Amino acid sequence: MLIALTGTPGTGKTSVSYVLQEKGFQVVDLNKVAIEEGFIAGIDKKRNSKIVDVDRLNKYVKDFCYKDKDVVFFVGHVSHILKNVDKVIVLRCHPYELKKRLYKKRWAERKIKENIEAEILDIILCESLDIHSEKNVFEIDTTALSVDVVASSIIEIIDNDFKYMEKYKIGKIDWSEELLKDF
Repeated sequence: MLIALTGTPGTGKTSVSYVLQEKGFQVVDLNKVAIEEGFIAGIDKKRNSKIVDVDRLNKYVKDFCYKDKDVVFFVGHVSHILKNVDKVIVLRCHPYELKKRLYKKRWAERKIKENIEAEILDIILCESLDIHSEKNVFEIDTTALSVDVVASSIIEIIDNDFKYMEKYKIGKIDWSEELLKDF
């Protein structure tokens, strides 16, 4: 089972992936893979970020020998656009908390605002649903949860064989009322 662990930067992907790894799951950091395998197509100078060649990354995931593993997590904010993953778990965070987390990482004001807007507008979720069936996409609100609780929630989804669970249903998390607020 290939699982994309995705979300807007600051929602907790990396921290949760460390806990999942400690619990014995195989975790693949897609940012690291993209750099090491030469899947960087360029630099977005406006955003000061790398542009990943998603087609080549997708081929890598398809060709690499992960199919023999029970569960493999592909972590990164582009993981949800990989066509070869079986399930997608989108981590979400309330915009006020997300702002705090990104400030703590010393991100630039413009980049913080852009990511808060992306979170409010459900960009990652919408992109996920453009590629994956609704039944294969799950959401977890990380706002007030510890990293361990988020990891336990992910394990709960797996242990439930990815069957429908109301608390992880997509569309339950809605930050749209925050759209007109000043961040």
